[in-house]
Amino acid sequence: MPGIIVGIDGSGYSRRALEWAMNEAAIRHMPLTVLTVHQVVVGYLGSAVAYPEDHALTEKSQQAAQEATDKALAALDGDRPGPVTVKAVSGTPAEEILSAAKDADMIVVGSRGAGGFARLLMGSVSSQVAHHAHCPVVIIPRDRHA
Repeated sequence: MPGIIVGIDGSGYSRRALEWAMNEAAIRHMPLTVLTVHQVVVGYLGSAVAYPEDHALTEKSQQAAQEATDKALAALDGDRPGPVTVKAVSGTPAEEILSAAKDADMIVVGSRGAGGFARLLMGSVSSQVAHHAHCPVVIIPRDRHA
């Protein structure tokens, strides 16, 4: 997907990333793909485990992402981005963002600001994306006033 890919998860961090990506896509007159990932369970051997309810949860994520995108588009002043596409997939967030962005011009993600021990335990989607992307990655930091 050429253009800008923004990964969102419904958090305030991803809302800020969506707003930034939308403004950047408008400035650059580029298409924007909004991607949300319903995180699946990772099994004992490290592979994803699918459950029957995953499809319904992915659809629910799609609806929430579309609502967030519509709200961010309505709040824009001035220029608009190129075509805006909203997609929802099931998988592991970093892998799905990187897969969707294989031909992208830029990836935008929010930073949850996890540090220290929490980062060691969970890993960080933004760190994984930044280390493995084949295009520029913008990580929107947490709001200092939040």
